[in-house]
Amino acid sequence: MHQIMIVEDDPKIAMLLEQYIAKYGYQTARTEDFSQVLEDFKRWHPDLVLLDVNLPKFDGFYWCRQIRLISHCPILFISARGSKMDQVMALENGADDYIPKPFDADIVIAKIRSQLRRAYGSYAPKMEERILTYQDLTLYPERMELVRHDQSVDLTKKEALLMEALLKRPMRVVNRGQLLEKLWDDQDFVDDNTLNVYVARVRKKLNELGLNGVLETVRGAGYRLRLEEEEE
Repeated sequence: MHQIMIVEDDPKIAMLLEQYIAKYGYQTARTEDFSQVLEDFKRWHPDLVLLDVNLPKFDGFYWCRQIRLISHCPILFISARGSKMDQVMALENGADDYIPKPFDADIVIAKIRSQLRRAYGSYAPKMEERILTYQDLTLYPERMELVRHDQSVDLTKKEALLMEALLKRPMRVVNRGQLLEKLWDDQDFVDDNTLNVYVARVRKKLNELGLNGVLETVRGAGYRLRLEEEEE
């Protein structure tokens, strides 16, 4: 069953959407703390997001950009701001469609169904999932998930890119320039310490999988993923 995340600060509209969507067999999850939209998204892993523009703290455009950094999940804006510019901004910030208020509930459901078909159903592109494995460590780049035995950890997009670069060259040094190019399009504007931060985060994720000290710093060169051969 698909889950729909609702980010709407008008409780009456949010409740109306919940009730109507549930009638069509979808699960719903509603954000109530609008400073924690991204945290809710990471916790719920919804299949589609309904997102208002006018929200407390940060607007919907901001949250759409944040979600797009980690997910290709369909995002539909529902907003009273129905100008052409608002619709253009929504699409440019990563939205898949824009529904102006007041909305017709049947149109909302039709658009939800259409986006779910495109993302997961009959219209979804048939692509084989990439899997990178070295010894007992497996990376699923598109899922942004790292697995060892029966344990797994979630990665951010940058962490997954970093791990992918290292897993493609296990036991060999990957220099800092290669990693900067992999993670950022314009490395001239990246503080050198930023890469250190992401390396530290990936080390922490590896530690959670019981792999302490396997991501080595090679002074003056870069980093190396060193995994010992498992004993039979």
